[in-house]
Amino acid sequence: MSAISTNEAGIPVATRPRRSAQLGMLIFAMIITVAGFAQVGLARDGSLPAGMYGYGIGLGILAAGAYIVVARFAPYADPLLLPLAVFLNGIGLAMIYRLDLNTSADAKATIAAGKHYSYIGPSTTNQLEWTALGIIFFAVTLLVLRDIKIVQRYIYTIGALGLFFLALPGFLPSSISGAMGAKIWIRIGSMSIQPGEFSKLALVAFFAGYLVNKRQAMSTVGKEFGPIKLPRARDLGPILVIWAICLGVLALENDFGSAILFFGLFVSMLYIATERFEWVAIGLLLLAGACLVAPMIPHVAQRIDTWLDPKPYFDGGCKINGVIHNQMAQTCSAHGGQYIADSGQLMRGLFSMGQGGVLGTGMGQGEPWRTPLSYSDFIFTSFGEELGLTGLMVILLAYALIVQRGMKAAIATKDNFSKLFAGGVSFVFALQVFVIVGGVTRLIPLTGLTTPFLAQGGSSLLANWILIAILIRISDAARRPAPQPIQDEGMTQVVNTA
Repeated sequence: MSAISTNEAGIPVATRPRRSAQLGMLIFAMIITVAGFAQVGLARDGSLPAGMYGYGIGLGILAAGAYIVVARFAPYADPLLLPLAVFLNGIGLAMIYRLDLNTSADAKATIAAGKHYSYIGPSTTNQLEWTALGIIFFAVTLLVLRDIKIVQRYIYTIGALGLFFLALPGFLPSSISGAMGAKIWIRIGSMSIQPGEFSKLALVAFFAGYLVNKRQAMSTVGKEFGPIKLPRARDLGPILVIWAICLGVLALENDFGSAILFFGLFVSMLYIATERFEWVAIGLLLLAGACLVAPMIPHVAQRIDTWLDPKPYFDGGCKINGVIHNQMAQTCSAHGGQYIADSGQLMRGLFSMGQGGVLGTGMGQGEPWRTPLSYSDFIFTSFGEELGLTGLMVILLAYALIVQRGMKAAIATKDNFSKLFAGGVSFVFALQVFVIVGGVTRLIPLTGLTTPFLAQGGSSLLANWILIAILIRISDAARRPAPQPIQDEGMTQVVNTA
């Protein structure tokens, strides 16, 4: 909150808010991160990890740089957003380091020789490099985007770019874009990028600008059926177009998670803009229709089968005439069956969280690496094993606070575009976390979305740091006090010309 003082004339004057609370929380987030690194080393071989101080200092310098940029260029911003992002990014780094000790090539060779492997591995180094780049993008966004309303001038261009990057992997060969059955990547040599992570940012901006312009038309009531007030038929066009685009993404890229994310994003922003529950009901009906179409796509059908009954597919299964047989892919096609990918990843993730219990095994004392992709898609289960249910609740609370502070900024701002933009960004975080956590806990079918800030991946880190910068910019504008008049209203200046 900003401090209020008065000038010599007794007029209230708003001063810049104190940043001591933000700085204190930022230091606390860094302490937790470094403590995570230390705990892993002490649990494994009784000594602090080699390179821990260097990495702690490096991350501390990045966090301090981000703090200085916020204090200088967004002094009235919500003080919780930056520390929460640093906290999630930091503990994600600590867990990736912990997993590096058992999954990297150097670690496997060292462990096979009967020795401990405790120095910082390649995955951790790579993630820290992406963190540095993400914080640089964060700072550049705050420096360049001084007024969020500038984005509103280019919403159609931004929307077209968002759709282009979203659909691009679907038109590329699987050798370039394919990964685990879904086509969501672009690989060039050793470099890879996930365009959908940046598409969500562009589409949030486009939806916000479009709905600001069409808000009144979308709020108009058409036919009434008792207490239900349906929108006009011609206003259904945009939501049907977005629904068709999401189905196209589902068909081209086999990516059910992104289709749910973008369609849910549009429906939620439509509700924020119009405050009409009928749009949510129509969106749920269309989503149910998409769920009926989804099983027609083989990759998605496999995910649904393993979600409904994962046990038969623990080591892979072959479905022949509706009957599941324990056969490998090579023999399955010979018998005219459909091979279903193994569900060992999902089952091992559930076993891992069960092993952690309420308090967890402790950092460095579990075996989370036994779950495939424990550093990316299933990093949530890795935390579940070593930090337990208590640790998972802390992580979910951090996400909930980001969403709550983003929604608070949306409510506080008076500009309609900023209001929808902040609400859309907040909902992206909320829905993405729900889809990921729901998938790894078998609440919903598993998807390929990444856990914001925690999971290994450069595209996700860059996009999420930019989203945090946007929330900080909007909250700064919402909390910034109005300029004070030079003199009291009603007072006039008398000039004596005599």
